[in-house]
Amino acid sequence: MRATKKMSTRHRPRIVSGFFGWLWLFVTIIPIYYIIVTSLRPREDYYKEGAFAIPGDPSLRAYNEVIQNDFGLYLGNSLFVTVITVAVTLTICVMASFVIIRRRTRGITRTFRFFLLGIAIPIQATIVPVYLMIVQLGLYDTLWALIFPSVGFAIPITILILTNFMRDIPRELFESMTVDGATNMQILRRLVLPMSAPALITVGIYDALNVWNGFLFPLILTQSSGKRVLPLSLWTYQGEFTADVPAILAAVVLSVIPLFVAYVIGRRQMVAGLTAGFGK
Repeated sequence: MRATKKMSTRHRPRIVSGFFGWLWLFVTIIPIYYIIVTSLRPREDYYKEGAFAIPGDPSLRAYNEVIQNDFGLYLGNSLFVTVITVAVTLTICVMASFVIIRRRTRGITRTFRFFLLGIAIPIQATIVPVYLMIVQLGLYDTLWALIFPSVGFAIPITILILTNFMRDIPRELFESMTVDGATNMQILRRLVLPMSAPALITVGIYDALNVWNGFLFPLILTQSSGKRVLPLSLWTYQGEFTADVPAILAAVVLSVIPLFVAYVIGRRQMVAGLTAGFGK
């Protein structure tokens, strides 16, 4: 009887959790559906048809207009800024995290805590000093003006995740490689980097997402149309008195595709990296 009761309890449907799960799915799907449907709607039919109605005459006019309106330039700028920022951030943070876990001195601990203070500083609170430094360095209205601040604000959370992940690597592996005469650079290249692949993919996707969707730095630190990135390029389809909503949403769809592909490829490693080290 007890076994039967346990089996019935184990297979009892979780109505409340299932309801909220479907509710959250519904809330998530509705905006995505609206964006895709509206991007396929002709501009003249945008105000005639219902917001969630299937387009009576679907058209790729908005996508053609976006592609012909320097979308390739904006995409290239975003890719350049994102790739360089992620590469520089990972290079710095991998070496810093390796030193933090290998040398547990008082100075290293204080340095680690100093890095973590950056998580509590919002970007909006630093935009004025960042603007002044970029102008004094002569980098205003360049793509490097977006890269350097993005690297600085990505370092704290990246070091936090990498450090917690690297601490899970067994110390016996470090000791065995040290006994075999391996240098710190060899240990980093042959042991730490292969075993930290999930964390590297995690912070890579996370940092890339923040840089790719960044709007404040491009708005303040760039001016010319040739230096625009995708989030800032959406202004191209907004006039003085009206806006081409289907074209704006078509640009949104096209700009999301690269990050969506990256997430699909590395989603398993991303979950493993986010959950590593926080269960202790």
